[in-house]
Amino acid sequence: MSGDGSRGFHGVYATLPSAFSMQTIAVLGLGYVGFPLVELLVKSKKYKVIGVDISSIAVKRAHRLLKSRNFLATADFSKLRMADIAVVCVPTPVFRNFQPDYGPLKNACLSIIKNLKPGQLIIIESTINPGTCEEIVLPILERFGAESGKDFFLAHCPERIDPGNKKWTLVNIPRNVGGLNAQSAELAAKFYRSFLKGEVKILNSIKAAEATKIVENTFRDINIAYVNELAMSFDRLGIDLVEVIEGAKTKPFAFMPHYPGAGVGGHCIPVDPYYLIERALHSGFEHYFLEMARKVNNGMPAYTVSLLECELKKNKLPLRKTTIGLLGLAYKRDIGDMRESPAVKILQILKQKRMPVLTYDPFLPKISTAKSLADLLKRCSAIILATNHSSFGKISAEMLKRAGVKIVIDGRNCLPKEKILAAGIAYKGIGH
Repeated sequence: MSGDGSRGFHGVYATLPSAFSMQTIAVLGLGYVGFPLVELLVKSKKYKVIGVDISSIAVKRAHRLLKSRNFLATADFSKLRMADIAVVCVPTPVFRNFQPDYGPLKNACLSIIKNLKPGQLIIIESTINPGTCEEIVLPILERFGAESGKDFFLAHCPERIDPGNKKWTLVNIPRNVGGLNAQSAELAAKFYRSFLKGEVKILNSIKAAEATKIVENTFRDINIAYVNELAMSFDRLGIDLVEVIEGAKTKPFAFMPHYPGAGVGGHCIPVDPYYLIERALHSGFEHYFLEMARKVNNGMPAYTVSLLECELKKNKLPLRKTTIGLLGLAYKRDIGDMRESPAVKILQILKQKRMPVLTYDPFLPKISTAKSLADLLKRCSAIILATNHSSFGKISAEMLKRAGVKIVIDGRNCLPKEKILAAGIAYKGIGH
């Protein structure tokens, strides 16, 4: 980080921009949230854009992928002094004990205030707890005497990005903004409306805006946990849960289908609920329901391996001498992102049990231990499908039989169950 923060801010009053004349945008963080935002801003041709990241690799990658006279990627935080708007898109992970790690966010805010341009609008896009802007971000920004509403304006617009989704992209997904005051919220809304096609909704408080992202992802986590628990229950009851869900969703109201699987991955759903759980504990409230949902979903990789162990026993195949093929390492269909991937957890469990295992992911060929799907299938007697990549959906019963595969554990319920069983191959899905 650059800047010594020695200058004082008392008596410095910012002038609100007229007719939204801000021209230079700085985006802090050039990862999966920040870089797509930079691309969109540059393509809009409305702004000069500075991408700032502590990683020289991220900076070089940004320069390689985006060439424009209106774009600069740098690790020099003093460039923030040129920005009318600073957008923080740094990661907000959790520690191993699931406590929020605010380190990257704190460092980003400290870099901004040390290099503040008077009147700068600061927008936090990173996913954070309700109350984080007021309790953590604001004290850092006011550390050297700068005052909110005078020297800078603070708003929050939680990122909404769905990698691989071609229908809902960064440009058309609706967004929510909230500000520390009304002026901050209005400025942030004008900024996003200038280059987005989706609706930009202003909420009454910055805390409400912070809560929206957490609520969205926690909602999904809870519903996925519900069907995952049903999957384990219905396995014992001899009921095909997927069939039940298909039947239930014919109801045209009051039901939203979610499907069971080998686990939940990505940086949002497995992480965001912990932010709300932790914040509520500080206020004297415990989210038992949210904690249980996390426990259920965290247990699905182990449950998936248990299905494999059961089938190996039924088919009299030795646990430590049967080579297992793990299809997919990414957390999501048709992308190469491994963050919080349940496939990685499945791999760890298989190795802990000293089971021979090969891996293949067409989007992560460099870390796959098999050269191709065909290579993996011919070398394995049992497979676990952990990621429903499009190419895996083309796996047929005939292909499996020719390769000599005897057991299929379908962690995403995407393979042809009846045809596989008819081919004399053992099949087990998650609740299917």
